[in-house]
Amino acid sequence: MSDYLAVMSRAILQAGASWAQIDRQWDKLEAAFEGFDPARVGRYGGRDLERLERLVAVRHRTRKIGAIVQNAKVLLELQEQPGGVAAYLRSFSDYAALSGDVKRRFAFVGDISAYYFLFRVGADVPPFKRWIKTVEGEHPRVREMVGG
Repeated sequence: MSDYLAVMSRAILQAGASWAQIDRQWDKLEAAFEGFDPARVGRYGGRDLERLERLVAVRHRTRKIGAIVQNAKVLLELQEQPGGVAAYLRSFSDYAALSGDVKRRFAFVGDISAYYFLFRVGADVPPFKRWIKTVEGEHPRVREMVGG
């Protein structure tokens, strides 16, 4: 389950930064968030949040860190359901329904983060070239994120 939180957190941390910047700092971020173990991150309190906010690697720290902690809690809740997170991801009839629920359920996750997360965890997503046409604005780093 750490993989789910790590993938989602990578997309969250990348918002407003270059993908290469997050990639260069990933080992430090992974260590700071204790391998993105949801059980650990979901228990983070004030001291942990202060420690993480001091990291230069985390831009717009407070919102992103808070989102990662909240998302760890959501993943833990989903894991307690029959079939866990994997069953949750398979429980939707199509990409639009799944990505809509991911965006509502998880903090700091929008269209791009949802696509990246679902793509990386092996959920059924539309082809990148078709999907990117549905996202308003220019997003030059997205192609790099998903290798599209």
